[in-house]
Amino acid sequence: MKNTERRDQQMPYISDEEVMNQQKPCRRILQQLNTVDRSDFDKIGTLVKELLGKSDGAFINPPFYCDYGFNIETGKNFFANYNCTILDVAKVKIGDYCQLAPNVAIYTAGHPLHPVARNSMYEYGIEVTIGDNVWIGGNSVILPGVHIGDNVVIGAGSVVTKDIPDWSVAAGNPAKVVRRITEDDMKYYYKDREFDEEAWAAVQKFAEEHK
Repeated sequence: MKNTERRDQQMPYISDEEVMNQQKPCRRILQQLNTVDRSDFDKIGTLVKELLGKSDGAFINPPFYCDYGFNIETGKNFFANYNCTILDVAKVKIGDYCQLAPNVAIYTAGHPLHPVARNSMYEYGIEVTIGDNVWIGGNSVILPGVHIGDNVVIGAGSVVTKDIPDWSVAAGNPAKVVRRITEDDMKYYYKDREFDEEAWAAVQKFAEEHK
């Protein structure tokens, strides 16, 4: 079995010439994306669409780093802020209206624990899935095989090693569920600070339109 086939079946594989050649188109696009005029939002958007395997209105603030690009699938209005890294050896599936703060890293790639196995050059990729309406705080790391549910917030600086259920706030290293998100949370924009009347009216209108 070819190493590209082994990789795509989430089996141990070796990064041979064919594997590395599959990364070249991605690296060429990233070279453009990471050196483009930062005020040319249209060009950035075009390069992001060319890079990702599937997207709908995605925008990424460069610099951005990934291995293949074609293994990243995002839903509507995906946004990643500066210095995001996605090691997409396996599929990374991200839902609608997801936001990544600066310095977020999503890793599907990994290496065996035992040094002899690791030094044999075998590595692996295990897919990561992220649901709709997820916000991942700055400097967070998502490890291989993790599934994050819908309507989740990951606190800044977290290391997510296990699945996170829907409607949860999770934080820490390793990340643990801190509490549930409820309808009462909607009126607050930061801790105990409530939306003013003008903004609250807009939030309620948006809620009605997106039922």
